[in-house]
Amino acid sequence: MVYAVFATENLKKELSKLSQQTQTKITKIFLQLKENPYVGDSLKYKFFREKRIKEKRLYYLIYENLSAVLVVAIGGKKTQQKTINHIIYYLSEYKKYMENLFKK
Repeated sequence: MVYAVFATENLKKELSKLSQQTQTKITKIFLQLKENPYVGDSLKYKFFREKRIKEKRLYYLIYENLSAVLVVAIGGKKTQQKTINHIIYYLSEYKKYMENLFKK
């Protein structure tokens, strides 16, 4: 099954600040997520995962019912727990965001 991969607007802004080399690696990860969204490490929930890119981590949520992945954040080891807590706190908002994307 092929999954649709989306990124939040905040993440798109963050990605534009990264080096071209890192952006290329992230693009490859997006392609990998289309084929198998479960490639990264699980975080607290089966549908909440991270994929490492050197010193950075890409955080994403899997919506099996929509066959979609929402990439929500990128961060380093120092902010890892803060980022994870933020994403968990806003899970319902991310779900609404995805549902709105599919309504369009």
